[in-house]
Amino acid sequence: MKAYLLIDFGSTYTKLTAVDIESEEILATAKDITTVESDIMTGFDKAYENLMKQLEEKNVEFVKKLACSSAAGGLKMVAIGLVPELTAEAAKRAALGAGARVLKVYSYELTSREIEEIKNSNLDIILLAGGTNGGNKECIIHNAKMLADGGVKLPIVVAGNKVAVDEIEKIFNTTDIYYRVTENVMPKLNTLNVEPAREEIRKIFMNKIIEAKGMKNAENFISGILMPTPAAVLKAARVLSEGSDKEEGIGDLVVVDIGGATTDIHSIADGEPSKPGVTLRGLEEPFAKRTVEGDLGMRYSALSLWEAAGTRKIQKYLQNKAINVEENCKYRSENIKMVPETEEEIRFDEAMAKVATDMAMERHVGVIESVYTPMGIIYSQVGKDLLSLKYLVGTGGVLVHSNNPAEILKAGSFDINNPTYLKPQAPGYLLDKTYIMSAMGLLAEEYPDMAVRIMKKYLIELS
Repeated sequence: MKAYLLIDFGSTYTKLTAVDIESEEILATAKDITTVESDIMTGFDKAYENLMKQLEEKNVEFVKKLACSSAAGGLKMVAIGLVPELTAEAAKRAALGAGARVLKVYSYELTSREIEEIKNSNLDIILLAGGTNGGNKECIIHNAKMLADGGVKLPIVVAGNKVAVDEIEKIFNTTDIYYRVTENVMPKLNTLNVEPAREEIRKIFMNKIIEAKGMKNAENFISGILMPTPAAVLKAARVLSEGSDKEEGIGDLVVVDIGGATTDIHSIADGEPSKPGVTLRGLEEPFAKRTVEGDLGMRYSALSLWEAAGTRKIQKYLQNKAINVEENCKYRSENIKMVPETEEEIRFDEAMAKVATDMAMERHVGVIESVYTPMGIIYSQVGKDLLSLKYLVGTGGVLVHSNNPAEILKAGSFDINNPTYLKPQAPGYLLDKTYIMSAMGLLAEEYPDMAVRIMKKYLIELS
């Protein structure tokens, strides 16, 4: 039996999925703690042993082994642009869509202090943007010179004003900086072009970053690490939504991925205004959009979730209002491998998950703003309108192990008490019960039709 082994070296768990490529079935899944501090293969070997026990009577031959990774902190980047709301924001969106954690966004001309900050930030890649094509070129050239003169040794993706590229290449060619030039992330005002930059980031991740993250041992076993894990999830979401050459997609959707450190939201929708008389304002939104909320996690950032949400917001979802919210969040942040066992612990985790879903969706979706003019009130939309979205897809441990996953996801839907946020009004709810989203993103690189069919088959519809 010919099969693919799809591997996700996650920040907490290494997850394995075996797929029969002839019958298009998931043969088995397994997971174990990711052991990046010692040897990444230690945790992998334990998960693999578990997987092979499940397959021992099936005579499986793995014809290909593909992996994605967010181990060792995942892909960490900074984005540099000109105007905060324009090219700097466009650069940030390109980096997020490539599966990165964006540690900081810099605008205008870099200072010596900022160069030192970049050098001390434990980064993997810098995305250098700035200026529309034919527009301001002095700023991006200044920033390239500052990076070169400051002794920055990180890979740099140049995705800014094309008029400045020749000068930037001259600057970087006098150093040993590894750089790649791609198309401008904002060729025209308010127009995004993020896919070329995303692809260059992915290539650097594959060719340069993996070895630096202690993944070299894994390369001897697998066929290749294709992309960061969040990029794999975004790929799966997009192909599930749009479909493939032979398979119909299921329509506009959002994936809510609640993790120990972050809550990631991936939306696949154009987000155009759904109500008459509403005008769009601000930067164009990417069709496939990802946002990462580093203060909304279940373990590593449990304390920052409490700080962001406040006690009353978490208590709203708790039956026992006497529970000490701060103490419980602090305990989870200090015991990141805690597994809830009592009914009270489970309910508290689910309350945290609802708050994370609610707040992460508020930050991801668009908002309606009313503007008073001499002609009366007009309404403008900033961001994506997801009111008529068809599906919310949930993934992540707290959802998978919950007895009420639909209730957690419903926290991310439209709230009549907060109507300016354009959250989905009546979506269907799907659950990634077997952790296959990242695996299907990997599979979709080679077999998109099969990936769509498997997701349709294995994602569970919630009532």
